[in-house]
Amino acid sequence: RAVFVCKLTVFVPSLTTNVNCWCGLQIENKMTKEKTQRKHFLETLSVLHWVLTFLFFGLTCSILMVYLMFTSLWPLSALYFVWLVLDWDTPERGGRKIHIVRNWKTWDHFRDYFPVKLVKTAELNPNKNYVLGCHPHGIMSCGAFSAFSTKSCGFAELFPGLRCRLAILAGLFRIPLMREYIMGAGLLPVSKASLEHLLSKSGKGNAVVIVVGGAAESLASSPGVNTVVVRNRKGFVRLALQYGADLVPVYSFGENDLFQQVTFSEGSFGRKLQDLIKKIMGFSPCVFVGEHFLIMPYRHPVTIVVGNPIAVPLRITPTEEEVDHYHGLYMEGLSNLFQEQKVSCGLSESHRLEII
Repeated sequence: RAVFVCKLTVFVPSLTTNVNCWCGLQIENKMTKEKTQRKHFLETLSVLHWVLTFLFFGLTCSILMVYLMFTSLWPLSALYFVWLVLDWDTPERGGRKIHIVRNWKTWDHFRDYFPVKLVKTAELNPNKNYVLGCHPHGIMSCGAFSAFSTKSCGFAELFPGLRCRLAILAGLFRIPLMREYIMGAGLLPVSKASLEHLLSKSGKGNAVVIVVGGAAESLASSPGVNTVVVRNRKGFVRLALQYGADLVPVYSFGENDLFQQVTFSEGSFGRKLQDLIKKIMGFSPCVFVGEHFLIMPYRHPVTIVVGNPIAVPLRITPTEEEVDHYHGLYMEGLSNLFQEQKVSCGLSESHRLEII
């Protein structure tokens, strides 16, 4: 009898477990099937919209406005240019974000395509301001956009009381029509006037996100590479000191794996051309390929980890020694963040962060 009871005790949980596994498998298959059909299509469409906007929207808007000047609709173009002159400084005065744009359902599909995940490692006091340095730039900074310019990754829920704004290339806010769209998404120019306005005239609880490496870092983007350009970039540290905003290192694991880039060696004609365009236009044209039409990013997970804040004192006129000191603390914090989080974010112990 004792043996029989023992067998029965083992058998019933096993049966229950098998049933639960079978039910879970059925649910998972159903979810996979749903994503393969409708969800998969919506994700692809959302990312395609983002990629086409990133690559062609500015040029298209400029051509359209010039074209209208030579048609019967020229008054529309003329009136817009008048508006553009009157509204010229708005991007540097906090912009004009539209919550509907930031809450679009399309950004949820955009997030799920990769997917993008935002990870919190420390509390950020909403009674302070912060300068978040995000690395690496990658080709299009897809992770940074999803996490910090839309509400799809839950930044407001992870860091209650903080208002997050992503700062991007200032020249994009001079392009007609496009400036209205990117301002609506809450983006701001990464200019001194814009950042100073946000840190000095918008109260507390502001989190300004700067992709520190910029165009130079995008040229180092390649799958399996963890290179950041920050060693000689100290302007964001000086800004943090001038307004007493704490520095926060952020690393976007997987950002460099979204595209394959054709890299040119230093001194080659291709690299000289990239550097020339960067000097004139402020950005470097990258030669890259992805999947589907060669412009779609690979479906690779992107995990954005927000590190520990580095306390920064208020120094209206910081000395070079102070800037160097806190810049060194920032690089140390970024290195520690990478080392502590790399394995949990899909990298091996052998990966190392290269700071140039």
